[in-house]
Amino acid sequence: MPRSFNSLKKKLIVFVLFVAAALLFFAEHSRGNSSVNWNQKDYLSLSITKCAALFKLHPKALARELELPFKKAGDKPLASLGISKEKLQHAISHILSHRPKPYKYVLYLFFSLWGIFYLVGETIRKDEAINWRTLSLILSVLMLGFASGKSPNPMEGTVKVFKTLAGLYPSLWPKLLAFLFFIFLAFIGNKIVCGWACPFGALQELAYGLSERFKKLRLKIPRWLSLLSRLGLFVAMLLLLFGLVGGRKGYVLYHPINPFNLFNFDIEGTPMWIVIVGSLVGGVIVYRPFCRLICPFGLVSFFVEKLSFYRIRVNQEACTNCLVCAKACPTDSAGDYITNSSLPDDCFSCARCLDKCPTSALRYDRH
Repeated sequence: MPRSFNSLKKKLIVFVLFVAAALLFFAEHSRGNSSVNWNQKDYLSLSITKCAALFKLHPKALARELELPFKKAGDKPLASLGISKEKLQHAISHILSHRPKPYKYVLYLFFSLWGIFYLVGETIRKDEAINWRTLSLILSVLMLGFASGKSPNPMEGTVKVFKTLAGLYPSLWPKLLAFLFFIFLAFIGNKIVCGWACPFGALQELAYGLSERFKKLRLKIPRWLSLLSRLGLFVAMLLLLFGLVGGRKGYVLYHPINPFNLFNFDIEGTPMWIVIVGSLVGGVIVYRPFCRLICPFGLVSFFVEKLSFYRIRVNQEACTNCLVCAKACPTDSAGDYITNSSLPDDCFSCARCLDKCPTSALRYDRH
């Protein structure tokens, strides 16, 4: 790559980091001043409806978090329902942790655009690709994860649309716009938001990078298994959420296994521990197991990426069909691109195929 282009990239990433740091500072300062004083008021003397209104929450969401039937308990004092102060505090804090932070959308956009800017139109050199991408992944984990909490994130953005349709949130438009924002990021670049911005995806990517010296141990998840698993969980979520099975309308299947809770240090129950530890430990030899087997946004973006504006392109005249790229790819997507498959596997814009192609037949470019 030309030195001038490399210099421009370095200046850009410094600018992005500066803006990101400033946004995080003001956002965290604002969040720190809005903490709840639980000793100021006797919240247990209030009903679910009044308590929810006080915190600007949907009463049904608070009732579900407290594991109470809203129709029977909506107007009764919380103390008479056996709710302790600690349980109420945990329930409200958990719901508030899901409130969107506008600055995080800016960060998601920055990280996604940075990924596209780095990949587009260039032949990736290994000595640069690994360093820049690793830095981006680490910053994603720190900034979009631990520094700013779990919300918003692509998985949550997908699920909340359907939770609103089930009556757990009062207004559809804010949730729909958040969902469309993440869809837009998946559209402008092949799963670029998953591959370069999502903090839990970044953790799994970093874990997979640990096995570079043990490539013989790596396993690829077949496309059919990935689709079947994610689609099955998504359909089950809808059936349970809308009360079509199970008799518990409003139950969200993904809640007990939401790995993004890690970024709030709020890991609830054994299933969540299993998913987080399994995704990170198993992710050393299996590429992004949570993204490929569970994540609902991973399922939705699987179809969106087929229309992505920027994605891997194959110069058939330069391609020798050596399949070096297919061997380097952690999914089957590179091989699918070479064979011009109509339904290629998940591509997370990881640049491994671009790095390995001996004839530079692959480029990350416009459709």
